[in-house]
Amino acid sequence: MSARSWPRPFDAARATRERERFVAASVDGADRALRQRLVDDARPMLDAVFGNSPYLTGLVHREADLVEAVATKGAAAALAAAFEELDDDHGLERSRLMAALRRTKRRVALATALGDLGGELDGPSVTQALSRLADQASDLALRLMLRFAVDRGEVDPGVLEAGAQHGLIVLGMGKLGAFELNYSSDIDLIVFLDPERLAYRGRETPIALAAKVTRGIAQLLAENHRDGYVFRTDLRLRPFPAGQPMALTVDAAENYYARHGQNWERAAMIKARPIAGDIEAGEAFLRRIAPFIWRRSLDYAAINDIHSIKRQIHAHRGHGRIKTLGHNVKLGRGGIREIEFFCQTQQLILGGRVPSLRERATTAALNQLAETGWIDQRVCDDLVEAYWYLRRIEHRLQMVDDAQTHNLPESEAGLERLAVFLAYPGGRTFEAELTERLVTVERHYAGLFEASPDLSDSASLVFTGTDDDPDTLQHLAKLGFADPAGLSQRVREWHHGHIAATRSARARELLTELMPDLLHALSRQRDPETAFRRFDAFLTSLPAGVQLFSLFHANPGLLKLIALIMGTAPRMAERLAANTRLFEAMLTPAFIEALPPRALLAAELDETLAASRYTEDLLDRARVWGQARQFQVELMVLIAHTSCHKALPQLTAIADLLLDRLLGPVEDWLARSHGRIEGGRFAVLGFGKLGSKELTIGSDLDLVFVFDAPEDAKSDGEKPLSAPTYYARLGQRLISALSAPTAEGRLFEIDMRLRPSGNAGPLTCTLQSFTGYQERTAQIWEHQALSRARPVAGDPSLRAELAEAIAQVLRRPRERGPLAEAVVAMRRRIFNEHGTDDVWDVKHAPGGLVSIEFLAQFLVLLHAPEHQALLGQSTGGVFAQAFEQGLLAADEADALVAALRLQHAIAAVVRLTVEGKFDPTAAPEALQAALLAAAQMAIEDDQAAIDLATLERHLAKLQRAVERIAAGHYGLPEPMFETAADAAP
Repeated sequence: MSARSWPRPFDAARATRERERFVAASVDGADRALRQRLVDDARPMLDAVFGNSPYLTGLVHREADLVEAVATKGAAAALAAAFEELDDDHGLERSRLMAALRRTKRRVALATALGDLGGELDGPSVTQALSRLADQASDLALRLMLRFAVDRGEVDPGVLEAGAQHGLIVLGMGKLGAFELNYSSDIDLIVFLDPERLAYRGRETPIALAAKVTRGIAQLLAENHRDGYVFRTDLRLRPFPAGQPMALTVDAAENYYARHGQNWERAAMIKARPIAGDIEAGEAFLRRIAPFIWRRSLDYAAINDIHSIKRQIHAHRGHGRIKTLGHNVKLGRGGIREIEFFCQTQQLILGGRVPSLRERATTAALNQLAETGWIDQRVCDDLVEAYWYLRRIEHRLQMVDDAQTHNLPESEAGLERLAVFLAYPGGRTFEAELTERLVTVERHYAGLFEASPDLSDSASLVFTGTDDDPDTLQHLAKLGFADPAGLSQRVREWHHGHIAATRSARARELLTELMPDLLHALSRQRDPETAFRRFDAFLTSLPAGVQLFSLFHANPGLLKLIALIMGTAPRMAERLAANTRLFEAMLTPAFIEALPPRALLAAELDETLAASRYTEDLLDRARVWGQARQFQVELMVLIAHTSCHKALPQLTAIADLLLDRLLGPVEDWLARSHGRIEGGRFAVLGFGKLGSKELTIGSDLDLVFVFDAPEDAKSDGEKPLSAPTYYARLGQRLISALSAPTAEGRLFEIDMRLRPSGNAGPLTCTLQSFTGYQERTAQIWEHQALSRARPVAGDPSLRAELAEAIAQVLRRPRERGPLAEAVVAMRRRIFNEHGTDDVWDVKHAPGGLVSIEFLAQFLVLLHAPEHQALLGQSTGGVFAQAFEQGLLAADEADALVAALRLQHAIAAVVRLTVEGKFDPTAAPEALQAALLAAAQMAIEDDQAAIDLATLERHLAKLQRAVERIAAGHYGLPEPMFETAADAAP
């Protein structure tokens, strides 16, 4: 035996110790003689093992007779003898079979390793031997599980006969299917059942038996006990691995591949091979799904998906130069995976029309690609040579400790050790040759699909197959996702068609190419993980995904907009997920261009409601329209396409129109059972922000219902009602129409506490009781609320009478002193309950929105008798009219309007984007940008909103101005509350 044919020991001292231990471990004289003879005659072989591989060292100590067989007869003969033990099924007795399988595994592993190390066995011989072992082990494990089923009376004993046609199919996938199994590889199996070929007699179902058999095979092969394990077994390549049994019928599998199969599954099926069980049924199944694997024609989207898988794999290896330290020879640049994918992509595209390309083995496929002229012979030779060169390195890495690794050592010393194990004179020579091979592979691989767009963007994003890609997880973590493994699993579920949006092949093809841009867009949000979860909820809610993904491809701005919503606006994200019609509305060209005028809104709503077929349909259509238009306003505020002081009247107009258009149909609905009241009238008063035409994002509607009817009037229907009961039910049905949750969501929350009797009294009040209460009983704070009230829906004549009654109350002369005292007392009371020194709490902070609204109400109540132009105005309108009437100085009016607009803008953006209290120190870039953009539109002063710190100072300055102006008009010697600007040093 030539010493030159064996690697030298990297650790010569250890080799010496192990030789001594090898001889000392003999059990008798004959064994000692054998071991000493091996030390004397086969020392180079033993040193190659003892000085380089702890794992093989352990095997040599246990299997001295096999080592002698290799030394004297050769590795091939030793392998043949090792396999003979599996020719006996060992009575299909579990413990005997488990021991025999594990012993054979040790002996085959050692024989192939020694044959590989000594140069007797080439790469194909090694992988074929390992694959043969997996085949035989899987078949014996299956037969043992069937013997158990026979013992339980579930199947006939005939299933145990060789070649039995029992319908249970074990497919070997990946390298096992192609006879390319590596040294420490898992085996990928899929088990199918053709129930028509299985005579099942048990109490369960044939598929339940198949699942039980599959589980038993996996456990038998993978269980690690005193004799080791046979093969780690992976069943995740089966259709729907997370949600289906461990085995599927052939019909279910065929249906899955036809409807949901992905291109990576087509690639996996190229190598599929029946390795155990009913081989004939397995071959028949592969013929059935051949149209899925080998398509005669591919549309652009399918080819593009194949390209994008290639580019995803390339992308996460595509940054930096090729380096040897730590390089992954399987997945890294220029590695085994690139050679495999070089073949498989072309097989997927061409194999439907060129049957000779339908080869399982990588090198056979490369040769066929060359023979048929699809690649140059030089390229083929380079890749075949590189393939087996890299496989040899892969095997050496795994021989060291029986570890399923593909990574080269991280250190120079480790690389030197591997180089010695590969029979190189040193690490430098190895590095040079390896780098040359990797560069060659990468060059040929990069030539594939050169015209296709690049997906790399220096990213590591691979979601094909069933395993998490380590570099992808690392890159997701760098992007800011808190749970990379969970995200990767969820994206793979999308690709598996687990949600409606990705059920079609076209949707999955589009999604594959979209993923890098999508994840990068989400990563730019405040909390990428939360943004992803919201996007997942949105995507899961969609009935289909092709349109969405196509739009994202055609319009990258739309993708960024959706990502912004998911990351910045939780309320909007939840609404998108709950109501896909909102997304449909977003697709209209003018959705974010401009807010439509009220006349257009009215015409649009009328057209929408006119198409309804019944009352519930009308209410749902109203919800869909209202939510879409509200969402439009919110979105335009979020992206600063409109100012907040323009958005508030728009939201008010939407509410006004809905109240006006729904009241009639709701009364018609009531009239079907109860008729109508002759001479009766009903109207809706809007209070609060609805009444002042300043409805904010997410505002409740403050309503009061008023009716007028002849004394003792009753409705004229089949079930007559008195007027109070009739109009109370009308009011209740209107509330339900606006606020009750349905499949289409809800429009508004309704607040009725401002009616004369509050929450304790009847839902509706008569005209006389309302006017009498306001004239004789109402307190100042109630007249403050009344200053913002207006009729918004109902009988025109009653609305006019209510408007005049409100105006009469507000025109009542009042003394400044008592009025100011009452307003100030109420303001202090509210501040004591809700006040804060947080300048960003723009509602309750001193000088905030409550302070501003109180001042406007005070001005109306004090000056309306002489200045009726103050009536019916918004808060900003009150200040504008007060200036026109000489009631406010110009600088006061300017400061109040600026404070009002700025704080409305801040409140709107915070309401859209923040859950809980706003913290400027933790505000992400996207939120800061939204706030600053909204602020700039509100105050028309770029310098006051260049950053959050500057904006905060400007906001505090305006709040201080509000308090000082208010104090002057209330007749106070100093402001009621200290503001942040006052407290600043």
